[in-house]
Amino acid sequence: MATTPPFAWLFLSCAFLILLKSSSNILVLCKSSSVPGFYIFGDSLNDPGNNNYLPNSLARADFPYNGIDFPAKKATGRFSNGKTSADFLAEKVGLPWAPPYLSLSENLNATSAVVTGISFASGGSGILNGTGMSLSGTTGTVNGTDDDQLYFKYASMQMESIPLTTQVEYYSMVHDQLVQQLGSAGAKSHLSKSLFLIVIGSNDLFAYFNKESNLSKQYTPQQYVNLMASTLKPLIKKMHRLGARKFAVSGVPMIGCCPIQRKLNHTDCQVEPNYWSVKYNDALRSLLRKLKSKLPHINYSYFHLYDAMNEVIQHPQTYGFTEIKAACCGLGNLNAEFPCMKVLQSTVCSNRKNHLFWDLFHPTETASGIFADILYNGSGRFTTPMNVEQLVKS
Repeated sequence: MATTPPFAWLFLSCAFLILLKSSSNILVLCKSSSVPGFYIFGDSLNDPGNNNYLPNSLARADFPYNGIDFPAKKATGRFSNGKTSADFLAEKVGLPWAPPYLSLSENLNATSAVVTGISFASGGSGILNGTGMSLSGTTGTVNGTDDDQLYFKYASMQMESIPLTTQVEYYSMVHDQLVQQLGSAGAKSHLSKSLFLIVIGSNDLFAYFNKESNLSKQYTPQQYVNLMASTLKPLIKKMHRLGARKFAVSGVPMIGCCPIQRKLNHTDCQVEPNYWSVKYNDALRSLLRKLKSKLPHINYSYFHLYDAMNEVIQHPQTYGFTEIKAACCGLGNLNAEFPCMKVLQSTVCSNRKNHLFWDLFHPTETASGIFADILYNGSGRFTTPMNVEQLVKS
């Protein structure tokens, strides 16, 4: 049986989608795109709703006030008031927002999504398989709710997530689907031109510095960040074996400066988590350089997210921010005593555009857009050895 040529298939899918749904996001597929597909791996910074489909996960964002600035003010599962950096990046390369992989079984546009892009990212996930189970926090009580007292145990919030190893397994299944749809040569060509985004590692570090975790008794900090890098290495190599060639890889941010960390340190950033974030990023950059020298036809853009975040914190007015410490949505000191949940009667800032942080951990839509801009066409100060705009043309 003859295989439908990839571009002919895409044209037919585009026409079908126009008839099916006329939203601006779907119609992006019909515009000229600089890459044919966009595949996203990571944690809650870019989870578009995969955790909505995990029955035992409390690490979810499919409830108000999340999504308050998203189209139709809908909480989709994104840990944000609006779009994530991956959403912004998809728009920049001319593709629709990547749907969550776990939604495909009920998605009428699943066939198209497999080609144009999928997000495997999952809130609470890490490079290491046990990261989700190692995260914990505090137990609190909030008065005045419908139940009079609502007990929120943050210690179990990350009970279920999709670790990176499983995300890569899911990608291997998508690879097989692409081979079936496009043929072996078509899938190889498609994937070699596609963009692969990896943003993960923060939760692994949060887990290590969690006082209730035993990780610090098993590893020194240096051993732990080396373990993170060495665990990531075979996963990138497997993605490469399955056709990935263009990688946009982000370092971890200044995790010691998010509101929940500042709250523990009288509004100042936590020094030790930030120090080891830098050390992990050093190991990650070294890993990428070595992979570049050994794997054929691989190219990458490394995003110095730590430095970009530090730039924003040091010069907030330049980026339109007036609040860099407190969360926009939450309760208590720095709005970081409890998560952003309408049921908790959380407070929400009236101007989300002047806040760096949306909740205890995550950036606002505005901040995500700024970081996506820097990753896409930023200078060599923040992207090495090239930015994503240069990467997709390589």
